[in-house]
Amino acid sequence: MAPPVYSTLVERLANDIRHGHLPPGTLLPTHRQLAEQHGIAVATASRAYKALQDMGLVIGETGRGTYVRDRLLQRDWDPQDEARHNRHTADLSFNHPHDDEQAALLRDGLRQLAAGGDLAALLHQQPPGGRPHERDIVRQFLVTRGIAAHRDQVFIVNGAQQGLDIAVRALLPSGMHIAVDALTYPGIKMIADAQRLPLASVPCSNDGPDLAALGQLCRQGRIGLIYAMPGMHNPLGWVLNLAQREQLVAIARRHDCVLIEDASYAFLAGDNTPVLATLAPERTVYVSSLSKSVASGLRFGFMVVPAACSKSIKQQLRANTWSLPSLTTALACLWLQDGTVAHLEQKRREDARLRQAMARDILHGLDCQSHPNALFLWLRLPAELRMDRIATELALRNIAVSKADAYATTRHAPHALRLGLSSLPHAALADALREVREVIDTYPI
Repeated sequence: MAPPVYSTLVERLANDIRHGHLPPGTLLPTHRQLAEQHGIAVATASRAYKALQDMGLVIGETGRGTYVRDRLLQRDWDPQDEARHNRHTADLSFNHPHDDEQAALLRDGLRQLAAGGDLAALLHQQPPGGRPHERDIVRQFLVTRGIAAHRDQVFIVNGAQQGLDIAVRALLPSGMHIAVDALTYPGIKMIADAQRLPLASVPCSNDGPDLAALGQLCRQGRIGLIYAMPGMHNPLGWVLNLAQREQLVAIARRHDCVLIEDASYAFLAGDNTPVLATLAPERTVYVSSLSKSVASGLRFGFMVVPAACSKSIKQQLRANTWSLPSLTTALACLWLQDGTVAHLEQKRREDARLRQAMARDILHGLDCQSHPNALFLWLRLPAELRMDRIATELALRNIAVSKADAYATTRHAPHALRLGLSSLPHAALADALREVREVIDTYPI
């Protein structure tokens, strides 16, 4: 029996998209045109596009049509990149803020820029760290986070990852180590590995780093930088209280260490505890971005640095990237200034609370650690299960997760998974989490 026309059409279009015959951005025929081309009902054509949309291959926008999605295949990513997703994978390995309004937001922002005054200026090379008026916009935004700094201490960068890299290159004395948590953000590990820099591991508890152990490491010498995430730790989700932050600052001052404060996820906590950059402005480099609040592809980050370090940071920026992408910077500054970023931060906090509650409900009884507003959680596996086997089984079910060894700075990583919660719509996230639960509950021992 011949397959139904509907199934044949979906398969043909899917193959054309996967093999590049219909490249990303291609405008597909309208539902009526597709029906006429293939001699089918309009309702059947609509079903076909719905199937392609469910497969992640196309995106439909009311009034504009159906377009081929720009989604990279797994082979297009660096194998060590966390964002190892493909068109069929439920991605719990990375946090891409999910928002149906992103396309409309971008379209409106570009219209506003196009209607601006000196549009051609966006095609000119910009000074390292950003144009003065854009750095001032960032400075004013940072005031809402309790950070007061001169414009000359504020630098715009291509995302928080570049900011961290610049800080390490500029401020770590030769031969010195970076103190990091035993479980930490993989990006700082990548920076250390690329520059062949030694990391000193600080043990973790459920509510913060072992500060007594950090003090002991510093007393032994050779600690030049302390990398910390006091506002929202990735992957454990803790938020340090004021006493912990003051103790961390005291250790850094006692041993003359520079503090790198990674605040990429801090906006989620909704916490008013003073940041390290306020408690110790003379030795803290504050780094953040809009990747988690606005969009992961908006490579816009910012740094606040001690006044004495401004020259070194600017020299590294000039050597590292020379200039910034003006269009991205102008767009981000527009959204900082008109309140869009503040609105999206609040929206992300509310959404994260719902996603976290959903995850806790589905994974109830398993050993999870997270913050109520975090966009991720740390899932410790039962003693008899290995993280690599569970991750492999989930991959066979088209679910991508991050294993603990990506975050571990110790010789042996715990058997745990880090689950990102923001990349999928709510219903798809719930389905993926149920699959995770089923695999753990039924995996043969």
